[in-house]
Amino acid sequence: MASSFTAIGGGIGGAVVLLGVIFFLCFCAFRNWKNSNKNSDGASSDPSAVVTMELKRGGPSPSFKQFRMEELEKATRNFDESNLIGCGSFGLVFKGLLCDGTVVAIKRRSGTPKQEFNEEVAHLSRIQHRNLVNLLGYCLDSGYSMLVFEYLPNGSMCNHLYDTGKDSATKLEFKQRLSIAIGTAKGLSHLHGQRPSIIHGNFKTANVLVDEDFIAKVADAGILKLLEKIDDAGPSGLSSVNAFRDPEINQIGILCETSDVYSFGVFLLELITGKEASDIDEFGSNQSILEWVEKQLSSDQLVDNRLLGSFTAEVMRDLIKLALRCMSFPGRYRPTIETVVLDLERILEKEQMHTTVMGEGTSIVTLGSQLFTN
Repeated sequence: MASSFTAIGGGIGGAVVLLGVIFFLCFCAFRNWKNSNKNSDGASSDPSAVVTMELKRGGPSPSFKQFRMEELEKATRNFDESNLIGCGSFGLVFKGLLCDGTVVAIKRRSGTPKQEFNEEVAHLSRIQHRNLVNLLGYCLDSGYSMLVFEYLPNGSMCNHLYDTGKDSATKLEFKQRLSIAIGTAKGLSHLHGQRPSIIHGNFKTANVLVDEDFIAKVADAGILKLLEKIDDAGPSGLSSVNAFRDPEINQIGILCETSDVYSFGVFLLELITGKEASDIDEFGSNQSILEWVEKQLSSDQLVDNRLLGSFTAEVMRDLIKLALRCMSFPGRYRPTIETVVLDLERILEKEQMHTTVMGEGTSIVTLGSQLFTN
């Protein structure tokens, strides 16, 4: 009988110990769950925490950081007008010198960012390419959203391309313009190659910057999505009249990869003519584009006069045809930007082969009206 009581007592004791272990484990799990939720709530209200979490997931550039307002004020002398270098789609652009000697371009915009803004900034920081202007950091303070980019000393292609009637400080030869076109197309191709694809949506010559070696870099990639994530407090700087804007957008109502290809076609025409595309902001069909090109050709006004004698007629014809293909209607007939890169590389290779055989500077001067007569 005593042994029976002993067995029962031992069983009860074991059960109590087991229940104690289970209770302890449940308590620990509950405490960890509570702390986890607390940390999650704290992160959602802290923009820098969200960005940090996003960066850890995607392996950001080591140089990407969250800047303090004091750093950027010191870099720009309190955003002095002497450091104002432009106004883009995101807002005013200032040149700045960081404490470590890095020269940067700081884009500043008033407005309160939404939570999605921080996530989008973190995403854009991971998209790096030789032909894209890299995002180095950001700052959210005092009612401003600021983006810090690498600085390109030679500025926009607008500064070097448009023939203003004055002596240009930089003469862009035909092959150099082709190289710039290839680099630009590669930058757009990298954007379109992301999953999901990134549509630039506001591509234009002003957004093609060049470094000290005239390597082209596409600026403002992803800016349109960032603007959607800000409770706006000022104008965006986006013009309602834009010669680079695909007229088909008004019909389908959405931006797509073919829209960027159309804009790139306009950029090619500017490389060919050396002039702004203000004359072609009413294009809306293949016929109207062809009529404009034919009119310019017949009056020998299509090809930039500064290029005469520096290109072969066959290659110039190929480039004009490619520009027209990029601007085709409907948009499904346009080549992909990846195809454009390959075509441009082929065109440059052909030009280099011709000039190597003929000798530099011996290209036959061909009038625009004669380009398509052979």
